[in-house]
Amino acid sequence: MTLLPHLLAASYGSARLTLPKLACVAGEPSGDLLAAPALSALKQIPNMTSLEVYGIGGPRMQAEGMRSDWPMETLSVRGYVEAIKQLPAILKLRKELITNLLGEGRPDIYLGIDAPDFNLGVELELRKAGIPTLHLVSPSIWAWRAGRIKKIAQAVERMLCIFPFETEIYDRAGVASTYVGHPLASDIPLEPNTQLAREQIANTLNIESSALDGVVVAVLPGSRASEIELIAPVFFETMQLLNERLKGQKLHFLIPVATPQLREPLEQLLLKTKNVNPDIQIHLLDGMADEVLEASDVVLIASGTATLQAALWKKPMVISYKVPWLTAQIMKRQGYLPYVGLPNILCEAFVVPELLQDDATPDKLASALQDWLEHPVKVAELQERFAQMHETLRRPTGLLVAQAVAQTIASVGKQRVAQ
Repeated sequence: MTLLPHLLAASYGSARLTLPKLACVAGEPSGDLLAAPALSALKQIPNMTSLEVYGIGGPRMQAEGMRSDWPMETLSVRGYVEAIKQLPAILKLRKELITNLLGEGRPDIYLGIDAPDFNLGVELELRKAGIPTLHLVSPSIWAWRAGRIKKIAQAVERMLCIFPFETEIYDRAGVASTYVGHPLASDIPLEPNTQLAREQIANTLNIESSALDGVVVAVLPGSRASEIELIAPVFFETMQLLNERLKGQKLHFLIPVATPQLREPLEQLLLKTKNVNPDIQIHLLDGMADEVLEASDVVLIASGTATLQAALWKKPMVISYKVPWLTAQIMKRQGYLPYVGLPNILCEAFVVPELLQDDATPDKLASALQDWLEHPVKVAELQERFAQMHETLRRPTGLLVAQAVAQTIASVGKQRVAQ
């Protein structure tokens, strides 16, 4: 990296040359979370302070100076059936994006953040046109749809991997790759402070901190409307059942609301639950997923990036998920691993229970949560395993991604000067 500032200065220091441009696309809140540290780190690299960043991103990326020209929500779908419903809007957006990036909005480099079904198609067209393409977060080719490696090799100049075992797969396929670690592992401290997190939540709720004494259950039903529709009702029934089974204990259920759009359907479920059981302690909090996880004793959670957050906070959890029947059948036929939750994938074992589809019943979910609460030795063993995982994933991810972007831009600048 010692030569990088000089390369950038030589490439973009002349008034005759335009300032460097980075186009990037994040398709959902988890991608927005992953990319924001890289955009922040880019501003610390000499000659990258005037970098123009645009494309599709969420509030965290925009807070780092990115201009989002299309709504990220259009891409925030999961599963085949859900994607089909949104397909016309997604295809229209991708066409507009490609046209823009091959025309007046042509960037020096394109960074796709996750969302492979959308980004790989964009990257393929841009790379054909001579625009370098990087991709942050490898598609789960080690879990399902391994055939995508062929398209990745055509579309992606360098894959930026967030899990250590992935680079070997790309080496075998002849695709350049770099392990950058997972930004959450750097953001989340190695040792959680449960009591402090409870005090912060109590302040937000404007209640006494002692009001959260007892058992705190974090409930994360997902960040998409389709997830709230399918899994949240089961989670609310589970809360009622667990509350009934542990009557002698003081239970508090905390639900971080991922986006403002999800608050109304969750409030409706809360009202319905309160009508049945007025005394149940359920609190909705805008955002605050990290605080809720840190404050918890056990977690009920929808499969996704949030399960890794919970693992990094060293929390025992029960992973669940529901998708439409057709989506489940397609995914089952293309799957290669026996587990879907990131903690289990990274540990290569069922260290936490997964109750999916027909197994996602209030009775089974409540029993699995109760099992963690009744076996502290088992919890301690899990926490030790999660601590080891945390150390493995802890890298200066934002800086490593920023360096990969800056090095590629410097290379493009050198080519311009040579011409």
